[in-house]
Amino acid sequence: MECVFGMVGKGFALVVADTSAVNSILVHKSNEDKIMVLDSHKLMGASGEAGDRAQFTEYVQKNVALYHFRNGIPLTTKAAANFMRGELATALRKNPYMVNIVLAGYEKETGPSLYFIDYIATLHKVEKAAFGYGSYFSLAMMDRHYHPDMTVEEAIELAEKCIEEIRSRLVVAPQNFVIKIVDKDGAREHSWRRTTKD
Repeated sequence: MECVFGMVGKGFALVVADTSAVNSILVHKSNEDKIMVLDSHKLMGASGEAGDRAQFTEYVQKNVALYHFRNGIPLTTKAAANFMRGELATALRKNPYMVNIVLAGYEKETGPSLYFIDYIATLHKVEKAAFGYGSYFSLAMMDRHYHPDMTVEEAIELAEKCIEEIRSRLVVAPQNFVIKIVDKDGAREHSWRRTTKD
């Protein structure tokens, strides 16, 4: 019962993910961080099969770092999104990754951006995105309360509304969530929203 969602505000992008590692009816962990820091100004929230998620996100992280090492400049968020789309499209015809990505980044020239990339290599630049069973509720809340000029405080408040809605409406709701933000100061963890201990 995974949930990953994100939104773009005024000068920042935010990604939220549940932290449960689940297989069938078993919860293996409740502190699995599904939002990877790709580089100083990029966050990648991922949902999907645990093995595919771990393998693909680490593969992307290492290739983004390799590009920076070889060329001396980091990939833009748009370039990183297109790289991921290309890798998913190639894998789709061989051995597909069952992974969905919400990619958030910040560039001095273009500001914050958010990309929606699903397991069949669909890529869209969006203002808000969500994957997983919780997306039904988080997208509904964002459709009602989101506006492009949100402050960080307003976005955190909206994220908390989404989390509360997921916890109260989803039959098997994830209990813990992590919130991360990327802005001109870089990518960082903002907070955890916990209802269960590790």
